[in-house]
Parts: sequence; structure tokens; C-alpha cells
Amino acid sequence: MLRLTEIKLPLAHSGEELKAAILNRLKITADDYVSHVVYKRGVDARKKNSILFTYTLDVTLNNEASVLARFPNEQHIKLAPDTRYHFVAQAPSDLNTRPVVIGMGPAGLFAGLLLAQMGFRPLILERGKAVRERTKDTWGLWRQGKLDPESNVQFGEGGAGTFSDGKLYSQIKDPRYLSRKVLDEFVKAGAPAEILYESHPHIGTFKLVGMVEKMRATIQSLGGEIRFQNRVEDIELRMGADGVQQVSAVVLANGERIATDHLVLAIGHSARDTFEMIHKRGIYLEAKPFSIGFRIEHPQTMIDDARLGANAGDPQLGAADYKLVYHASNGRSVYSFCMCPGGTVVAATSEAGRVVTNGMSQYSRNERNANAGIVVGITPEVDYPGDPLAGMAFQRRLESHAYELGGRNYQAPGQLVGDFLNGTASTEFGSVQPSYTPGVHLTDLSTALPDYAIAAIREALPAFAKQIKNFDLPDAVLTGVETRTSSPVRIKRNKEDLQSVNTRGLYPTGEGAGYAGGILSAAVDGIEVAEAVATSIVSKLRKQT
Repeated sequence: MLRLTEIKLPLAHSGEELKAAILNRLKITADDYVSHVVYKRGVDARKKNSILFTYTLDVTLNNEASVLARFPNEQHIKLAPDTRYHFVAQAPSDLNTRPVVIGMGPAGLFAGLLLAQMGFRPLILERGKAVRERTKDTWGLWRQGKLDPESNVQFGEGGAGTFSDGKLYSQIKDPRYLSRKVLDEFVKAGAPAEILYESHPHIGTFKLVGMVEKMRATIQSLGGEIRFQNRVEDIELRMGADGVQQVSAVVLANGERIATDHLVLAIGHSARDTFEMIHKRGIYLEAKPFSIGFRIEHPQTMIDDARLGANAGDPQLGAADYKLVYHASNGRSVYSFCMCPGGTVVAATSEAGRVVTNGMSQYSRNERNANAGIVVGITPEVDYPGDPLAGMAFQRRLESHAYELGGRNYQAPGQLVGDFLNGTASTEFGSVQPSYTPGVHLTDLSTALPDYAIAAIREALPAFAKQIKNFDLPDAVLTGVETRTSSPVRIKRNKEDLQSVNTRGLYPTGEGAGYAGGILSAAVDGIEVAEAVATSIVSKLRKQT
């Protein structure tokens, strides 16, 4: 099979035109052609009134070797690589140990799934509820202003990514095609097959709910066990003969003790009480950079027109997105984060008396507004010096202040972009109606973030309007605050075996550990950690025999 890249065709092409492009590129006749599959399909929108599809194709021919030999120096015609996933280990029949996974977001879900597929019968402990019950609790905050601190956007089966745009792409380097394994498992669980080839695939919240349930059933069918509403209160450690501390058990909030010497820590970026516990236990962690800012909402039709021109509204393209970066004069970087086409701004707090925003889209992406985080990068060295948990304390201060600005009822503080740029409080909405529930309380956002962040965002919005017409639309709405762009800590691990740098048997993974940023990268990290756990268990058993 040969892999062809950079095959470009107009949006309105037919299947026969795609086949003709293959024959033309390879300089072959129809007799040589057998079949092809689309490996990737991207969109080249650099000329918005002449948008093209860009294909990567895997092509089967009758005489592949001779055809390939005619293109020795052609970088866009190669042998197709093997993208199948290969398990690194299988559990022995006399397995006498059981790995434990804390957390069931993308990292924990895939760590548990891979361990189950390899026969290791993992136990997964999730502090929140099963995904459908969790969804009801989340709607309780959105519709009634009632927060359940253990069941919300951040905590529960599926993790924070369940209530997002469901983006399934990242910038991670993936030489082993682990991303393909993730996408394959999602398709098996009910995701549309197009996620396998679209360059920027997404799923959306409603589809993710059913998929997570099916993946849970798969884990259970393979001998894994999943316990909801089982919060880990403590991790017990013992000192090894070599003077290195070792995981020996976890203790649940109900007092139950579960022995284990292989513990996957997939707790997500908002498990602040768990961060405090592991810091108290002496498990090494450090403060890391993250970003803070607001959500911005525009009419989706405005973004479509600016990005797609005459092709706006084409069903093949769907709702347009964007990605923006600006370097402000005060040295701060401002960028768009987690852009949600045709989506909504959601209440994402997990702690009482605090307001946090995030973005979410359904698969259809057909809501009236586009939204994205407009955020400013911050660092522990400059912005929150102190102990490893200083960034977490910094987040809490901003979220508590947002709660006050919003009226102390989980409404979010908001301001129109025109008023924000002019430094005046907003009093009424214009043409853009915000989507955030329980509601947006108009105010002055100038105190919602540190002065350097306010200044940088005020400078960035008009600059972004040079790339996307009317991005600084006076009636566009800013909603605060966005503080959980990534984990404020990194639970540092060794590169070789992926175990904590000072605690043997502890495998930090995913966003909460500071090793991922999004559904796909967290899932891939969970797979790699599962492989490391399996390899360690098999190695120990061999040494014992």
C-alpha cells in the first residue's frame, strides 16, 4: 500500500475526480488501480474564496513496488506505514496483583481500557458519578445555580473533556500512532467514522456521553472494576530497602483501604484537595505555567464570513473556527484557547463560592454564538512565586473574586468588548446575547484579572480584528473568568519508566499531572502509562519466579 499526501481538490469534487487525481499523481492507468482509503482530509482555507480539501490517501495497486520505484525522491509518495496498535505485554495467568487507577477522565479511561485489554483487571476509582448522573448534576448548576462539589464539569466519568467541544487533535509527536488507537477505540464506542480521517475531528458532549458508557462496559467485560463516588483520601507509602518511598495502598473517604503497588494518578487539573494531599505526603510536584483570561462570544455567522468568505455556510465545512496569538507590548502572550464553534459558554466551577468559565459545543455546532478563551500566559517565577501549590491558590483568588463580581449566585461577571476597551462598566447587552447559564451579570471586568492581563487583552483584541474582521465588535461579550486552561502543577515523573521521580509505583498521567492538554493528548498519555505499568508488573513477576 502506498501513501499519497498533498492531493488537493475543490470542495465540490466527486469520488471519480479523487480517483483521477490518484491516477494522475502516480502516472498509472485504471488497470493498475485497486482501491484507496482516506487516511486524512484537511482544509486549505488560506484563500477563503477558493477553499480546497487536502487529502492523505492510502492506495492499493496491482504493482506497487514498480510504481514506487519510479518515484525514489518524491516525498509525497511513500510506502504506507503500519498504524495498527501493538500491545507491549499481556498479563500472565498467575497474576497476583491489581493496578489501581484514580480518575476516569480521558487519561484514566484509556489507562484502564488498555490495562483491561492486556488482561490486568484494573480497579478504577472515580470520585464523581457515572456520566449520565453527572450530567444531571451539571445541569443543576447551569439551570438552578446548585453546585455539587463532587459531580460537575470537572469531576465524574469522562472528565472535564465531556463538557467541551470534544476536540480530538493535538500537537503531540506520535511516532507510534497511539492517537490512531484512541480514535479507533472511540469509533468502536460509537463515534462517527469521520474522526479517523478529518484533520480537526470533534465529537461534542452528547455523543461523548454514550461513548464513555460503552468504553466503561468494555473495561468491565474484560475483568476491570469501576467504582463511582469513591474519592481517594490518602495514599499510603512505605520506605523501600533502597531508601526510595513506594506506594503501598490507597485509602478512600469512607475509610476503606485498598492495597496496591501500581497506582495510576489520573486526577485531572481541578483535583485541588488531592494535590494538597500528595504534597503533604511528600510526593514531588512543582508549580507550572498556565493561562488566565475571559471567554469571548461573537455571532457564529460573523466568524464564518470572516474565515470562509463565499463558502460560509457550506455544510462540508461546518462552523468556522480560529486560532489567534498576539505578543503584547508588556511582554505577555495573549492567545485564543479551546475555541468552540457554534457552542456555549459553561459554568465550570468545582468549588463553592467560585466562578469559572469554559466552552462547549455539540457535534452539530449549530448554536448562534462562537466562543473561545482569550487568555494570557503566566508563570510561577514571575506571577505566583512560592510553594508548588501557589498557582492553585492564585486560581482560587481569581475565581472567588469572579463570584463576588457576578453577584454571589454563580452568575458570571461580563462586559461588552466596546466597554472593556473603553474602561467603562456595561449596563445592557447589545446584538450578542451571552450563552452562559445561570446567567451573566454585566459589570466592569477591569479588576477580574491582574492589571498586566487586562492591559494585554485590551491591546490584543484590536490586533486580532486585523486577522478576523470585527473581532473587536463592540457588542461582543466577555465573560469571566477562565482559569483552568491547564493544571497549575506538574507531578514530575521519570522519562524512562513514567513513575514519580521520588515515589516508586506512582504513575502520574494526563492533564492533572501536567503531561497533557486536551482529550487526545491525555488519552495518549494514559496509554503510555498503562504500557509502563504492564511492563513493570510483568518484570516483577518474572523476577519472583
